[in-house]
Amino acid sequence: MSEDLAEWLSDSNEVFNLQMVRDPEDEDVLENEDQQAIEPFNPNFTYPIFGEHEKIFGYKGLDIQLKFASGSLRQYLSINYDSRLNSTATPADELEGTLYKFIPSDYTKSDLDFQKIVETDAENFKPLGERVGSYVKQAKSKSKSKGKGKGKGKVEDAGDGEIKEDDEGAVVFEMYKSTWSTTGFRDYHRRMQLFILLFIEGGSYVQEDEDSWEFITLYEKRKRPNSDIFTYHFVGYTSVYPFWCYPDQVRLRLSQFVILPPYQHQGHGSKLYSALFSSMLSRPEVAELTVEDPAEAFEDLRDRNDLRFLYKQGITEDPMFTVGLGEDSRSERAEWETKLRKKYKIAQRQFDRLLEMLLLKNLNKKDEEKIRKYRLGVKARLFRFNYEMLSQMTPDERKEALAKTYESVVEDYERILEMTFH
Repeated sequence: MSEDLAEWLSDSNEVFNLQMVRDPEDEDVLENEDQQAIEPFNPNFTYPIFGEHEKIFGYKGLDIQLKFASGSLRQYLSINYDSRLNSTATPADELEGTLYKFIPSDYTKSDLDFQKIVETDAENFKPLGERVGSYVKQAKSKSKSKGKGKGKGKVEDAGDGEIKEDDEGAVVFEMYKSTWSTTGFRDYHRRMQLFILLFIEGGSYVQEDEDSWEFITLYEKRKRPNSDIFTYHFVGYTSVYPFWCYPDQVRLRLSQFVILPPYQHQGHGSKLYSALFSSMLSRPEVAELTVEDPAEAFEDLRDRNDLRFLYKQGITEDPMFTVGLGEDSRSERAEWETKLRKKYKIAQRQFDRLLEMLLLKNLNKKDEEKIRKYRLGVKARLFRFNYEMLSQMTPDERKEALAKTYESVVEDYERILEMTFH
């Protein structure tokens, strides 16, 4: 591409601006860092829409705005630019037609119409489905905040009950479970599924003709001052799909999990995952929860929450926790592990990793014999998991590969343990 034509290229991640919009009356009560919930943000990925290079050709000063009514997710689309290339040989990319393939057709391009939608939805929108959980967080206060953040500030968590829903400054978050049979949810899902493409690498839309999909959607709930009106604002959601598991149960596979950028790094992902995990544990027909090709950030979130859960169950205090560790004959411990894993419905590889992390947490680093047994136990698991590849190596190559993998695994375990318990 010539230098002149290169001037007409735009980075689609930078020019595509998203925003969750509330009624002005509801925006006015947001203080300091809470205001990030209504500020524009950009997607992480746009290649599913604009191509693998994430470039848009033919415009200068391009600004694509896709705004959502924060509860109902009704959409407003605005495409503005300073100039557009007028050439039949190298025509500008078609923008609205491209986006039309990915968003519901009932979007508006009228500022006035969208304002009316937001005002009406603020009072009338209610979450769809069955309420399956809630928690409370403390709103940011002017005295404690140091300015608008980017979602990385520490937020006081009221999940332990210290903050009540009716306390001043309390913000309630609620989770609702839905399926395709939930009235109105199919249309609602078509509005929120775009976030999967924009924030999950390799994400794709689910097939609506597969009836068994389940969803849990997370909302921020606010009481409008001096009124009895509660407004709901979309935070994120997760989807799972059940597969048959011999002989008469199902295996739930977590497929999608997204928290919008204004709410990230505030503990909401852990709350949503914990709600899903708790719901799964209460269902006798579910054998275990698995995860489909998890991203690194989600894998960390899952590890932290699973570790905290098992630790709270007191398994490290169980006499069987270290029995037979690293020994050739460990049938008694293996039986204990199987029973525990099935009780908590955790997939085999994940459960093995969690036990190894908890063992490492409790390991006496000065006891060489215990360290040796721990190392042998982890290497044995790594050998079983990578048997096909390792079996093709010479004994020396296999020994070296296992040693390097072990060091890498332990380093990662220590990183996760530090995030989880400190």
